[in-house]
Amino acid sequence: MNTTNSEFFSALSERIPGGVNSPFRAFQAVGGHPPVLVRGRGSRVWDVEGTEYLDFCCAWGPLMLGHSHPELVAAGRQALEDGSVFGASTPWELEFVEAITAAYPSMQKVRLVNSGAEAVASTLRVARGATGKARIVKFEGCYHGHVECLDSVGIEAEELGGPLALGASPGSAAETLIATFNDLASVRTILQAHHQEVAAVIIEPIPGSMAVTRPLPGFLEGLRCLCEEFGVLLIFDEVLSGCRVARGGAQEIFGVQPDLTCLGKALAGGMPVGAYGGRRDLMDHVAPLGKVYQAGTFCGNPLTVRCGTANLKHLAQAGVYQRLAEETDFLTRSLEGLHPNLRFVAYPGMFGLYFAPREITNHHDMEQVDLEFYRGFYHRLLAKGIYLPPSSLDAAGLSLAHSRPDLERFVQAVAEGLS
Repeated sequence: MNTTNSEFFSALSERIPGGVNSPFRAFQAVGGHPPVLVRGRGSRVWDVEGTEYLDFCCAWGPLMLGHSHPELVAAGRQALEDGSVFGASTPWELEFVEAITAAYPSMQKVRLVNSGAEAVASTLRVARGATGKARIVKFEGCYHGHVECLDSVGIEAEELGGPLALGASPGSAAETLIATFNDLASVRTILQAHHQEVAAVIIEPIPGSMAVTRPLPGFLEGLRCLCEEFGVLLIFDEVLSGCRVARGGAQEIFGVQPDLTCLGKALAGGMPVGAYGGRRDLMDHVAPLGKVYQAGTFCGNPLTVRCGTANLKHLAQAGVYQRLAEETDFLTRSLEGLHPNLRFVAYPGMFGLYFAPREITNHHDMEQVDLEFYRGFYHRLLAKGIYLPPSSLDAAGLSLAHSRPDLERFVQAVAEGLS
């Protein structure tokens, strides 16, 4: 019988490619075998060996209330008792999308899906269908899920051998144009040459897969102006930042409204979910009103939307994000000066921790990140019961379940891990 993490992971690897159902979970960047988790409560998780960890991965972002929050457990239990899926309209869908549109005024109409990647793929179809144009501008280093025309271009695809190595169509990759994050001139150059072919510019307003990268002052505002100048749509992929850095995501923080928005992860507190929406005139192109087709039996299922409504109601309470901001500020101040190359870039609910001579501003700076140093550091923290994403380039999480003593323990572990 399997009793250890390594035994369980070896058994998983016999039946599942790499032993994981998402490559982010693999320990390729840090080496070794990942812990196989069996239970979570609040800010903590436990593996098959009974080892307890403070969880700063938070399932890659969804767990804003922590693991097994009583309000979400109650909502999920009631949904299972009443019926988890009908494949028909329900009153709970309305409650959920009204909570979304209250937080995101730019989303006048919303369609629910099952993941962030599904939301992105559907949003691109809306942009193309509404404009009659095919090409998309993306920013190198921004991650949008395994959407064929977006993940088959740029440095990520080059490392794996291009579109064919990824199983993507070269034709799909050819539709995508690549700009540099925090560089408006690179966007202007592309749009001046191709605006008649470009349907939309898509961006993570706060990228979370080249560590956590801050948009420079004026960058998002300038991008909004460029899109208006050249007559192309602006899409914010807030799958990572939405309901995480603020109730209304990055667009609330920076005061920039996109034409279309993609959401996921943090909407439903741990249930699989995605949502896309935007201006009414654009969303009216979606079937059955228009000819942009998207469908799914589990889209807007009662189990997800009832948990999601409970989650969003909790996050709408006064002071929630203020408390997260205070805890983030505590971590920032506490980690400052512990190591000359330690970079801690944080927003409420989302932070990046990596080692580099200076803070990342775009994908070119990723070459300076000391991945080898992070490998040893990561395992020293794991041995101290601190569970972080197994890559220094992926965003970590902070939830409302994390207490000040939890954060103090994290700071102590970092200090000891560095020494």
